[in-house]
Amino acid sequence: MAAQPVPHLSTDKKRVKVYELRNNDWFDRGTGFCTAAFSISEDGQQRDPRVIVESEDQPDRVLLETRICKEDGFHKQQETLIVWTEPSNGVDMALSFQEAEGCAIIWKFIHNIQQQCHSMNAPDDSLSEDLAMEMPNPISLPPASMANLAEIESQMRGFSGTANGRDALTKYVLTENFIGKLIPLVSDAEDLESLNDLHRLCNIMKIIILLNDTSIIEHAVSDECVIGVVGALEYDPDFPSHKANHRQWLEGEGRYKEVVPIEDSQILKKIHQTYRLQYLKDVVLARILDDNTFSVLNSLIFFNQVDIVQHLQSNANFLAELFHIFQSHITGPRRKKEAVLFIQQCCAIAKNLQPPARQTLYNNFLAHGLLRVINFGLRHGDVAVRVGATDILVSMIDHDPQMIRSMIYRQLQEEQPPLTGSLIDLLLVEVDLGVKSQISDALKVLLDQAPPSQQEAYTKANGEHAVRAASRMPPTADPQHDFFLNHFYEHSAKILFQPLINLQSRTTMEFTVHRASMFTYLIEILCFFIRQHQHRSKFFVLNNDIVVRISQLLDCPEKFLKLVAIRFLRQLISLQDEFYIKHVIDKKVVGPILDVLIRTMPRDNLLSSACLEFFEFIRKENIKELVKHIVENYRDKVQALAYLELFRTMLIRYDQTGGFSVNMDYFIEVDDEPRKRQSQNMINPKTGIMEHLTMDQAEEEYWNTSDEEEDMQGRPGSRPPMNGESPNAKPLVDYASDEEGDENLDAGALSADEDRPDDAARKTSQNPRSVAPPLERLSEKRRREEDEEDDLSKMVQHKRRNSTSASSNSSTVSGILRKKKSISNARDAGGGPRKIAISISPNLKSGNGQGHSRSDGEA
Repeated sequence: MAAQPVPHLSTDKKRVKVYELRNNDWFDRGTGFCTAAFSISEDGQQRDPRVIVESEDQPDRVLLETRICKEDGFHKQQETLIVWTEPSNGVDMALSFQEAEGCAIIWKFIHNIQQQCHSMNAPDDSLSEDLAMEMPNPISLPPASMANLAEIESQMRGFSGTANGRDALTKYVLTENFIGKLIPLVSDAEDLESLNDLHRLCNIMKIIILLNDTSIIEHAVSDECVIGVVGALEYDPDFPSHKANHRQWLEGEGRYKEVVPIEDSQILKKIHQTYRLQYLKDVVLARILDDNTFSVLNSLIFFNQVDIVQHLQSNANFLAELFHIFQSHITGPRRKKEAVLFIQQCCAIAKNLQPPARQTLYNNFLAHGLLRVINFGLRHGDVAVRVGATDILVSMIDHDPQMIRSMIYRQLQEEQPPLTGSLIDLLLVEVDLGVKSQISDALKVLLDQAPPSQQEAYTKANGEHAVRAASRMPPTADPQHDFFLNHFYEHSAKILFQPLINLQSRTTMEFTVHRASMFTYLIEILCFFIRQHQHRSKFFVLNNDIVVRISQLLDCPEKFLKLVAIRFLRQLISLQDEFYIKHVIDKKVVGPILDVLIRTMPRDNLLSSACLEFFEFIRKENIKELVKHIVENYRDKVQALAYLELFRTMLIRYDQTGGFSVNMDYFIEVDDEPRKRQSQNMINPKTGIMEHLTMDQAEEEYWNTSDEEEDMQGRPGSRPPMNGESPNAKPLVDYASDEEGDENLDAGALSADEDRPDDAARKTSQNPRSVAPPLERLSEKRRREEDEEDDLSKMVQHKRRNSTSASSNSSTVSGILRKKKSISNARDAGGGPRKIAISISPNLKSGNGQGHSRSDGEA
């Protein structure tokens, strides 16, 4: 009984993932439901056939809509993949179906449309001969035999030269099973020891594989063909005297180890196929691969790996049996080793997955006890197991370090041995330098500050000048991370740095290669801790005398250890932290660096350069405490190096300033620019911190002008009455009268105070309230002028400001003098009687106006 056809099978929705090839990597565009059908126009007629994928999360959003327009545009790979190239933009696309049945239904619709396109595009008699020649015609090759190998190779090279020829050759190879017919010829040629035929077979296999057809490549790596294909590729004509051993490698039964039985035959088949594809890409065809073939192989490997990982992480029974291996005491060490290596391969495959799929895999592994596996692997005696466990840890840290920190915090809460303890133990005993480097990086990442603090974010956003303001911001720390760090410094830090602490009891600084490399990684980790954990690291460095212990390494014969010690001390002073600078001075660890430099000079090498850069940084940053410490305690050594400009300058600075100058550049530089910069570096009296002030030209001219202009504005009569005072009231000191008297004195005129002392005495007796005779007022004015000159001399400290102020003051003074002369001339030229310039006290002037009338009468 024939099965009845189900109507509209192609319109049934099937769950599918949409992939897009970007930079030789498949990008997951999302998961949805796929349909293949004809689009319906507004008038109800069927139009173009299309493949549409609607989003699973958002049904209204279309993930993909493509038109089936080419005869050979779509290809089916394996049981659940359909790949094609978009005709509009040339982007490679792929659909990965959850079920093979859904893929078969969609492919049936696409294949039927392609067959219709082929029948519609078939050339007829009315087409021209040139157009007919462009259509891919069926080809035929000579029968596969030893005698026809030369003819087969020649025709294949000719067909592969054009696009139509490649398409026709691809169809012929698939339909005629040409690879299966060539495989027996390999063993026949080997039996006959016919090297030329073997070389021809190798060239034919290369041509077939480089056709870049996924169906051909999948058939070539199948169980029935792979041994014969790689057997033909062993005899490369480019290396006629050599023969590869590809068959021996692939036939080895020990290559595939099944830690936990995989019951799904399709997944098992994909595992074997993926391994062969990788071997074909990385070994067999590594020298001749072009970009297209490389992309096809990578695509096949990627989709196989996705299917394998998805199956493993969704199989709860498989994961439970896998991780139960490490809980059972009956399981042998060999099976545990293979289980660690299997998990390592899964994590390596997960690196190529999209982040959500990778996160799901790691979460499933952690839920089943992955940290226990890592602890077991790190403490294993086999280096391969330790490398595998380290790779697993590094893969997870690269993906999400906060996830590992949370697991370690959970271990501490449950009073279990933390993962960091295993890492520290392995770092101290590991001999493999690669593993040491990975463990060192893992420790630094795990002990790094988990979220960026507000201070760091504020500093990055506002630059270096925001450091002071950001330091006053309240820190925000993760309580879990603080607990983790406190536990580390209380229990693990001393164990980690115990080799450095033990240097105190050593008399000789000669170490093995293993021990010396360990010091390198320990000091590198310590430098990282000093930068990240400021307060905790300060207490640890001070309490364990770490600076002195590391300075002992300067006596080692190995130069790289001396460089490590210098780099650590350079890290301390580069922080410009008062605590570390005082600690370096108290421990007197700068002297050994001078000794190293004296022994190394005058040779130019990395060690001498590091020492010179150390002292150059001190000079450049003007760390006064260190400069003073170096010159006072190691003057003889500095003088021995005085032939270098660096140390000669350091001595001159100290001798000129005694180490107490605010900015010692002022006493060394001869040009004006450093002084200009110094004048702009003012000290804030509230904070005592050097602040950089920028003054514009208008402000400088204001401060450089004389105050006598303001004195002119303060004359009597020009100032309006304030606070209800009488308009006739006059100031205590008559500046205008004083200046007139001073002008007359300068012109050579004698004052009435000298010619007529009796008049002055009579005026004084008439007004006993007078407080200062005119002679005293003149002396007071001279003192005031001398004080003003002293103030001006104090302002002249800067060359540029000196010139500016001198020119402005001279112009101001001359202008005022001209105004004075004009006023005095106007009075002298008046119609009234000529007045004698007498300096009279303001009190006398305000005495009912009698002083003026009497002086006029006498005149």
